[in-house]
Amino acid sequence: MARTLPELVIRARSLVTGGRRAILGIAGPPGAGKTTLAEYLVATLGSHGAGWVAHVPMDGFHLADVELERLGLRDVKGAPDTFDAYGYAALLRRLHEDRDEMVYAPGFERVLEQPIAGTIGVPRTARLIITEGNYLLLEEPRWRAVRGLLTEVWYADLDRRERLSRLIDRHVRFGKTHEQAVAWSTGTDERNAELIETTRDHADLIVDTSSR
Repeated sequence: MARTLPELVIRARSLVTGGRRAILGIAGPPGAGKTTLAEYLVATLGSHGAGWVAHVPMDGFHLADVELERLGLRDVKGAPDTFDAYGYAALLRRLHEDRDEMVYAPGFERVLEQPIAGTIGVPRTARLIITEGNYLLLEEPRWRAVRGLLTEVWYADLDRRERLSRLIDRHVRFGKTHEQAVAWSTGTDERNAELIETTRDHADLIVDTSSR
């Protein structure tokens, strides 16, 4: 287990060898600190030059609410089958192939809680891509292709009580009442967290995010 942020930066940088593009995945349950860790790595490694590192979260592949309504999945938004897993794998494949001068990826607007196409540009200069999301290590058929497209996968690990506290605060910050945030965090989010935690041992590195 890498215990310090400088160690994590060095390990992430070392994934790029011979100038070949590498893709680092950060997995973990909701509220575990995946995005915070990814953003720190991007900010620190950005010193290697403009466009050398890019952040492409999995959340842009949420299905839109209108589609979730059609599928009857609106109440379990965030579960594995509420994402376009095949589309996410296709994007990772395109990034891995490293042929295009620019690749645009979808982002996720947390205030609207909706994906938005074409909000993240990844230039050809990007040698390290950092992607983060819940289900990078999931063995379900629609997700299985993802792992093979990632150079390494790290697992963001955090004590359940602290994780739930952070998650509730985040839901409140983006518009839920405290009661709604608690219900969602301990209901839908927690069921997803239990599934994600079964994938922990498949990660290349466990990262304790309690101090991140």
